Amino acid sequence: MGFTEAISAGFRNYVNFSGRATRSEFWYWVLFAVLASIAAGLIDIALFGLEGSSAIESLVGLALFLPGLSVSVRRLHDLDRSGWWVLLGLIPLVGVIILIIWNCQRGTIGPNRFGPDPLGGA
Repeated sequence: MGFTEAISAGFRNYVNFSGRATRSEFWYWVLFAVLASIAAGLIDIALFGLEGSSAIESLVGLALFLPGLSVSVRRLHDLDRSGWWVLLGLIPLVGVIILIIWNCQRGTIGPNRFGPDPLGGA
């Protein structure tokens, strides 16, 4: 899955918490979210200065929150883990590190309890 395909899939499934998401879909979404946040921050600086409001960046963060949560849950489903494991990220440092390690692993080969293999593996 390419960058633009992953971003369109993220927005197309922005409240779909069922199914599975591949590593490329997840990591391209993360890349897009970081780039959008940086661009919004630069726009905020241009409009409001360094000491001003971060209104644009806040709006972008709000717009990307649900799709990001959705792709994270579907990524965990690809690993045959419940979406509730996303709450592990609330544990400072350790939880985030565990989630990063999990998101770097290949998903379950073949179908699992959350659906068919998005890569089409047998």
